[in-house]
Amino acid sequence: MTATRSAHTAAHWGASAPAATLAAALSRPRPGVAQLEQLAGGTPMVAMDNVVAGYGGMEILHGFSLRVARGGSLCLIGPNGAGKSTVLRAIYGLARVMSGTIAVAGAQVVHLHAEQKLRQAGVAYVLQESSIFPDMTVEENLLMGGYLMPHPRDAAAAAERIFRQHGVLAQRRGQRASVLSGGERRLLEILRALMMDPAVLLVDEPSIGLEPRYIDLVFELLGQLQHEAGKTIILVEQNARKGLAFADLGYVLVAGQLAMAGTGGELSADPEVGRLFLGA
Repeated sequence: MTATRSAHTAAHWGASAPAATLAAALSRPRPGVAQLEQLAGGTPMVAMDNVVAGYGGMEILHGFSLRVARGGSLCLIGPNGAGKSTVLRAIYGLARVMSGTIAVAGAQVVHLHAEQKLRQAGVAYVLQESSIFPDMTVEENLLMGGYLMPHPRDAAAAAERIFRQHGVLAQRRGQRASVLSGGERRLLEILRALMMDPAVLLVDEPSIGLEPRYIDLVFELLGQLQHEAGKTIILVEQNARKGLAFADLGYVLVAGQLAMAGTGGELSADPEVGRLFLGA
């Protein structure tokens, strides 16, 4: 790692992590692909190998690799600017992949555009930024998730299925989305991502800005999608304690590289992770 990149990382790590602590974290051997495969277990549903990605000419990820098994979950944590959201954007086709490979269910997807990732590869993305249309009803917002379906009746049938399976917003389907709380809007965004029945769900900061009761509801919904519907979930979460408690696996990113990997429980119990991210 260059001195320039190390300084950039230290600036984004925050005052709670002194330079000596950061240096110790970076001095650990980077997890290799064999370790990632062993952690994931089974055949990977999502696999990234040595991915270099970013925006325009700016390189954010520097040789990043990842493995998540079918029906598994992974939480990405790390300092601001570490490249966590870029991992999701690279998978979905919203970041420029300069080199490396990304596979979903064994098929290479780097060449696919975002809408092809949803239609052909079964990958859906829930943005960190609010994407609700406030002047549309809850049901109309949900139907927007089916815009790639061949006929409106297919979208209507999918919406009915979601309202039956996840009735948290069913009674408010005719109300304008502007009356929803921030937590309800987040639930609606996740439910809308289910319209095309994706196999992989990418979720960027599911708890950001939410009251504690809605944070619990959001993670309860994500748990149902993983354990009952068999979805593979990759999320970025600043609330590291909550994210690691939810996920099977956890990765720590630093300066666009994978610094640590383990089960969610292992990282939660790691003293260094505790000092840097959990307030321990």
